Amino acid sequence: MTRASLDKQPREVAAMFDKVAARYDLTNDVLSLGQDRVWRKAVARAVDARPGERVLDLAAGTGTSSLPFASAGAFTVPCDFSLGMLREGKRREPWLPFTAGDATKLPFADGVFDAVTISFGLRNVQDTDAALRELLRVTKPGGRVVICEFSHPTWEPFRKVYTEYLMRALPSVAEAVSSNPEAYVYLAESIRAWPDQPALARRLQDAGWTKVAWRDLSGGIVALHRGFAA
Repeated sequence: MTRASLDKQPREVAAMFDKVAARYDLTNDVLSLGQDRVWRKAVARAVDARPGERVLDLAAGTGTSSLPFASAGAFTVPCDFSLGMLREGKRREPWLPFTAGDATKLPFADGVFDAVTISFGLRNVQDTDAALRELLRVTKPGGRVVICEFSHPTWEPFRKVYTEYLMRALPSVAEAVSSNPEAYVYLAESIRAWPDQPALARRLQDAGWTKVAWRDLSGGIVALHRGFAA
């Protein structure tokens, strides 16, 4: 298995990420022209993790996204369904409590987290709505969700250029730096097929989240959605 299809069968997606784990962070840094660091900082500010809080970082991969929350003093649980990603993360950061888990059937009790977050992973879940409901289930009343995901550029001329980059340049660049360039063909296709900002906001509301809002990053290449548990 070198890539997944857009029906997002969990085994296919997990196997694909297993194959790219070792160079995943480096590849993302190159493909995003370093913007991934800016996006991670924006997520950290939005989550606003505090000492003594519990934070779930879903689709955490190697745990790079979890480090800001842990550094803020929160008990942070990096969770992912790719065992290859978790093994690589545990090798790098053995002190983090890496946990294997499916976004649609999380291995946690109800209402245990003050904040839940997922960056660039919701797009790869087979049942998005089930994952949003599961995130709500494990969040305390008054707790918050932050979703960072690729979205749709808001300026039409830029959107066309960006789409060209996704479908043509991205796979070519990935071939030079990734251990599994075929995976990035799937990633480009999944980004193009993902709903826009208002549509994702509606799905959050339908799942039961309240006070849902979003803001665009990098001209809408990425959107940061936030909501609260009632």
